[in-house]
Amino acid sequence: LMQRLTEKYGIDIEYHCKPLGDTDWNGSGMHANFSTAYMREVGGKAYFEALMAAFDKNLMDHIAVYGPDNDKRLTGKHETAPWNKFSYGIADRGASIRVPHSFVNNGYKGYLEDRRPNSQGDPYQNRSLQNAESGPDPSDPYQIVR
Repeated sequence: LMQRLTEKYGIDIEYHCKPLGDTDWNGSGMHANFSTAYMREVGGKAYFEALMAAFDKNLMDHIAVYGPDNDKRLTGKHETAPWNKFSYGIADRGASIRVPHSFVNNGYKGYLEDRRPNSQGDPYQNRSLQNAESGPDPSDPYQIVR
């Protein structure tokens, strides 16, 4: 839809995650809220911790599909995590994965927010990896299915 509108009005869209170059701002992200039925209905702290360990273990697989030039956007400044270091935190806008208060208050059940994908990332590839980490076998969050 956006692309068609730009054609109609003779303008272009710049999707680059740092369209203004090396400037002092966070750039353009594509934060992704994600969950599975297991995360919403069963969850639990042990599962959450294993899930975060799986995200940490597979950091570079995720960075590879979260959009080009993410090293320019994910600097550890301006509410971004460093591109090469995984982190998570409750309501932490500077973490790789932001954990909502509601997730913890609900017994580690609900959705999580991956703040690393950028504006050039493929949302289908992003979600595919997020699904792989959080399932399909909830007893083994390290299982990667591609």
